[in-house]
Amino acid sequence: MDADRLIIRNVRHSDLDAVLILNQSEVPHVGSVDAGQMRWYADNATYFRVAVASDDLAGYLVGFRPGTAYASPNYRWFCERYDDFAYVDRVAVSAAARRGRIATRLYADFAAAMPPDVPIMTCEVNVRPPNASSMRFHRRLGFRQVGSLASDDRTKQVALMLRQLQ
Repeated sequence: MDADRLIIRNVRHSDLDAVLILNQSEVPHVGSVDAGQMRWYADNATYFRVAVASDDLAGYLVGFRPGTAYASPNYRWFCERYDDFAYVDRVAVSAAARRGRIATRLYADFAAAMPPDVPIMTCEVNVRPPNASSMRFHRRLGFRQVGSLASDDRTKQVALMLRQLQ
């Protein structure tokens, strides 16, 4: 995939099948969703952009600000503790585009799309099952852990991460 020809643009409904396939290929590093949830993201997310190179999907990022009727426990955790933030709900990069700085570019684009007074960017990283490469990536971008959450059945645990934007 030619990262030099990468274009980051708003998602289109015609992209959603490819985005869903990419999402599902990255489970458990991202949560599994169905087509209906992916459409909901397209219609409700503050930010839902795709990275494409030569018409091939290289990656995507879905993000929210506070005030969305989104039931994610991780998103709700940040809503309960911070007045304003840019929350990365999910991000994935195709196997063909890895190591091309696609995720870094998507994070930078998300930050640039926020009003200048948004103070922090937040996200979560799996620690059970572990996602060591994601943790290294987020630490390299300046994220630090500010909390953790476990699923009801304790099979999944995430580190809740924060990075200053201002």
